[in-house]
Amino acid sequence: MKLRRSMLFVPGSNTSMVCNAFVYRPDTVMFDLEDSVAIEEKDSARLMVYHALQHFTYDDMETAVRVNPLHSIYGLLDLEAVIRAGVDIIRLPKTDTVEDVLQMQEVIEKIEFKIGTDKKTKLLAAIESAQGVVNAVSIASCSDRLMGIALGAEDFVRDLHTQRTKAGSELMAARAQILLAARAAKIHAFDSVFSDVRDKEGFIREAKYIKDLGFDGKSLINPNQISVLHKIFAPSKNDVEWALDVIEASTNAKEKGLGVVSIDGKMVDAPVIARAQWTLELAKASGMLGGDE
Repeated sequence: MKLRRSMLFVPGSNTSMVCNAFVYRPDTVMFDLEDSVAIEEKDSARLMVYHALQHFTYDDMETAVRVNPLHSIYGLLDLEAVIRAGVDIIRLPKTDTVEDVLQMQEVIEKIEFKIGTDKKTKLLAAIESAQGVVNAVSIASCSDRLMGIALGAEDFVRDLHTQRTKAGSELMAARAQILLAARAAKIHAFDSVFSDVRDKEGFIREAKYIKDLGFDGKSLINPNQISVLHKIFAPSKNDVEWALDVIEASTNAKEKGLGVVSIDGKMVDAPVIARAQWTLELAKASGMLGGDE
């Protein structure tokens, strides 16, 4: 089971963070060559990320790069560099339509063919506009390279002519649409960053909320949020005990030829068993259970 709870944004021009991001152990390191990098630093940031991607410290960690748009003078240069370096995922900036994904896929395929690599670079579409949210269902299902879609809240609320609030009501429709689109396409769904790094309680509140909604993970800009997020996404002890009971009861029922089984007066059917299996997989991946449980 591949965990993608935390996706840490690392500005490509920040030498210290680029060199040391692996220390924080996020599920995915997201090197950013777009918004967080000044124009005059685009080339040096690209070179630094190129070298970082090849360093042994990232071998056991999923790597991603948010590249500049293809219509800019930097987009193709970014792709050439990071694909040669072996990046796992390309995050598309500001994905509005299916054509945005297919155009990026076509360029990536040409680069992969040119350099002779067998690695199939994955894609992550960032939904950052009303148009992107409306098209989320078609975007999510348009490519087998697409491993997920992510909400980019800052640009989205600007497009709505509003602003971020603590309650997050302005993101309610977008979160629902992105989550449903991802689930229908059987890919991952990622929430946006929580930008107020000083508000720990607010971050915890929002992380619990998006976890309860069903998101797989969250983009982060503060390494200190990683351990907090991982703890929130881990199943509770009670959840694990319940899942173990369900699997044991269903196994016993199957061995006895029983079609229906109940626990504490509640019927255990296929969806309940599937949820129990998922809970145990998450517990194992989170280090809460051994491989033989």
